[in-house]
Amino acid sequence: MFVLFEEDGAFKAGTVLADNDASLQVETTYGKRVKLKRANVLLSFREPAPAELLARAEAEAEQLDTEFLWEVCGEDEFAFADFAAEYHGHAPTPVEAAAVLLRLHSAPIYFHRKGKGRFRKAPADILQAALAGLEKKRQQAAAIERMRDELLAGRLPEEFSGMLPQLLYRPDRNRPEVKALEAACVEAGLPAARLLLNCGAFASSYEFHHNRFLFEHFPEGVHFPPFDVPAVPEDLPRAEVAAFSIDDATTTEIDDAFSVSPRAAGGWRVGIHIAAPALGFARGSALDAIARRRLSTVYMPGNKITMLPDEVVDRFTLAAGRDCPAVSLYLDVNADLSVSGQESRIEIVPIVANLRHHDIEPVFNEHTLHDGGPDFEWKRELTVLWDLATVLEAGRGKAAANQNQLDYSFYVDWQTDTADGPGYVSIVPRKRGSPMDKLVAELMILANATWGKLLDESGVPGLYRVQGGGKVRMTTTAGPHEGLGVDCYAWSSSPLRRYVDLVNQWQLIAVLTGGEPAFAPRSTELMAALRDFELTYAAYAEFQRQMERYWCVRWLRQQSLREVEAVVVRDNLVRLESVPLSFKVPSLPLQYPGSRVKLAIEGSDLLDVEVHARYIATLAEPDAAENGLSFFEGS
Repeated sequence: MFVLFEEDGAFKAGTVLADNDASLQVETTYGKRVKLKRANVLLSFREPAPAELLARAEAEAEQLDTEFLWEVCGEDEFAFADFAAEYHGHAPTPVEAAAVLLRLHSAPIYFHRKGKGRFRKAPADILQAALAGLEKKRQQAAAIERMRDELLAGRLPEEFSGMLPQLLYRPDRNRPEVKALEAACVEAGLPAARLLLNCGAFASSYEFHHNRFLFEHFPEGVHFPPFDVPAVPEDLPRAEVAAFSIDDATTTEIDDAFSVSPRAAGGWRVGIHIAAPALGFARGSALDAIARRRLSTVYMPGNKITMLPDEVVDRFTLAAGRDCPAVSLYLDVNADLSVSGQESRIEIVPIVANLRHHDIEPVFNEHTLHDGGPDFEWKRELTVLWDLATVLEAGRGKAAANQNQLDYSFYVDWQTDTADGPGYVSIVPRKRGSPMDKLVAELMILANATWGKLLDESGVPGLYRVQGGGKVRMTTTAGPHEGLGVDCYAWSSSPLRRYVDLVNQWQLIAVLTGGEPAFAPRSTELMAALRDFELTYAAYAEFQRQMERYWCVRWLRQQSLREVEAVVVRDNLVRLESVPLSFKVPSLPLQYPGSRVKLAIEGSDLLDVEVHARYIATLAEPDAAENGLSFFEGS
């Protein structure tokens, strides 16, 4: 005696070895012995042999028309053997019964299982819905295969248009486009970004990095919503000064300017003038909502995303040749450079010049200050400010650190194409702590500390930067900043670029005019703005660092350098000195930190932003470098 039964979702046949009424001992066609409950037996038969039954039943089942079976089937629940008898018009043979069972079981959308060997035909509406779903899946599978083939052929499927950010940065694996992309990546052995770049999905690797940042932080785009352009206040007193700013050549949001006026009694009246957009729009306005959403200008080499619309920046930036609204801090400076008095005012300030680093630094630097240097316009004013900054720095007891380190300015010419896409980058080193840097920094520290203290003494909350134990944090209450050596420090000098400064300017204007502060003490909105600013500002700064690294790798590729010299930072991490780029060299033998080494550039990747280099030789140990060996000597 042989039996047909179901085990683990599959039909099996075997020979009965022992019949114990309620259960059977059965040996399957694979030689496995199983204990089978009699209730689980679907069919008992004497011929053909189990293996032959299954083979013949499977072949015959393929000949049965599922749609026809559904048509001729009754509406009630039925057993497969009964239906087989009705279908064939006679008592079915074991093969015929098994064939019907296999066909019914293989078509679950036509026949719903109701028990072991029992079925019921699917209602017509449910069947049609299931068939439509099946057809949709079939079409989707065909579309996935077609899109995969197009990607492998180096073409971008039409369906990918408009959804590249979702595919690259936040893929939904249920979408057919994502499935096609993943399948193509597996077959091509490439990451998604590389495959899409090869297909021309974006113009260059720059777009990949830039668009990822926009996708994460500006999902609605960088355009500004509608707003009313604010009017510049005209009823403010006009300062009798000639103010000038000091900025990089690419700066358009000019927040700060200075003036130096001789006093009749000797000494000078030094003015620190800060652009005042807070006079043009109030908290709760459309422009406030814009600034609150962005929280800061985003900086990156060759580009930026401003916190405020260009029309607003243009109204309030301290541009030369204009009278600009400003919040000013005046210092009465004696001939010995001691400060005998100070005053804060809201006024209109005439801006007569926008000095740029590249124009002034050649004639105003450490050497010219020491040796006298050539005469030039603004030399007297800059020298006074430099002398004052030196005194202010000493008064804080915090001499500037890292004076020998270099900062780097990045300039991207977008009109020039390279092998890596639009944009030719120039990276210019600037020694940190130059006279112009110091005078600007010291005067800004003074203004931020003075106005922070004024807010605190007036009982008006502000946003402060506090440092203790080496950790910098932001708070709504005044506290010392140990790193700067001041009792309190409230960012107030960049209201066109940072929301924190704009908030503090609203609060400061309220103190100076006797008005109602925009934020009351213990304001939950003020604390929320603080938290959001810290997170957003850190994310923006990290993006700027990433893009500076990207452009450093682009610069390395532009130069087509085969060999470079670097300084060992630690272990196998090295740093180039020509540009601020660090990377690991796996082949680097153990070296002292500070050693100069020669490396062979073997490749680079602008998507991973990595450099692949091989160690060639050690050029100098740290002591040799410290004894004055130039970085490029011996090359």
